[in-house]
Amino acid sequence: MNGGNVTKVTEILLLGFNYFEKLKGLIFVLLLWIYCVTVCINLLIIILVSSSKNLHSPMYFFLSQLSLSDILLTTDIIPNALVSVINNGSTMSLTGCIAQFYVFGGSESSECFILTIMAYDRYIAICYPLRYSSIMSFPTCLNSVLCSWLLSFIFILVTTLMLSTLEFCGPNVIDHFFCDFAPIIELSCSETSAVQIEVVLLSIPVMVFPLIIIILSYGCIVMAILRLSSNIDRWKTFSTCSSHLTIVCIFYGTLIMIYILPPKGLSLSISKVVSVLYTMVTPMLNPLIYSLKNKDIKHAVKHFAHVWAHRPL
Repeated sequence: MNGGNVTKVTEILLLGFNYFEKLKGLIFVLLLWIYCVTVCINLLIIILVSSSKNLHSPMYFFLSQLSLSDILLTTDIIPNALVSVINNGSTMSLTGCIAQFYVFGGSESSECFILTIMAYDRYIAICYPLRYSSIMSFPTCLNSVLCSWLLSFIFILVTTLMLSTLEFCGPNVIDHFFCDFAPIIELSCSETSAVQIEVVLLSIPVMVFPLIIIILSYGCIVMAILRLSSNIDRWKTFSTCSSHLTIVCIFYGTLIMIYILPPKGLSLSISKVVSVLYTMVTPMLNPLIYSLKNKDIKHAVKHFAHVWAHRPL
């Protein structure tokens, strides 16, 4: 851009779900329902873990942090998506768009780290049960979670700062319902190769290494389970980590579909649907998957409901 009259972009137009105009009412109700359910259920998990003595264990402590990450993610994405559905698109400042990407990236990165810690927790519980309490002590759990949150937002801050140095001189239209990295980069009229290389390099400690640790942890878990003589013992042991494994498969499966598969292989409408899965549906499913077959959480819910029903007016 060497012309003398270059207008810098200060406002971004998000087209949202423009391909589904006839389903606008249904989409609005569905997104609002997903947001309310996600926030309520994840908030309930956080309250239960903090108030119930039966849930004062590393596994549930990590689950509460996962719920916090899910609330942060959906609150960052869904309210603006609802506005775009009502108004057939939404506008936000360029700074606001980059800020939305920062919160989105930080919450997604924290989820990668927390899922990795949860896999390690299950590995220690199954492979070293006698040393579990000493290895997964409260200071260790607290420090690991704090490091996860800190590293997540430091890593994504590097990318965000590099994005903020780019020049944006039009167009200012993003055919998506939130400000993801690729759509923002496409609007820049600066050289973006350095930012893209930096994102690829940062994805190694944020996504690749955690996934490798999860795979190795479950490899050791499977070997430990196979050494058990009783099928009943094998099933009981596996059931303690089946919920986490399900969440990992859903989370990484959708991330791989949207970020690793060739973008040209996905239409814009399909890309948006997949994005809905990992930004909205997955945060709602996480607490449900953990709660449906978990006796401790069911007991805590009943106790919480009983206390709430008999509270003094």
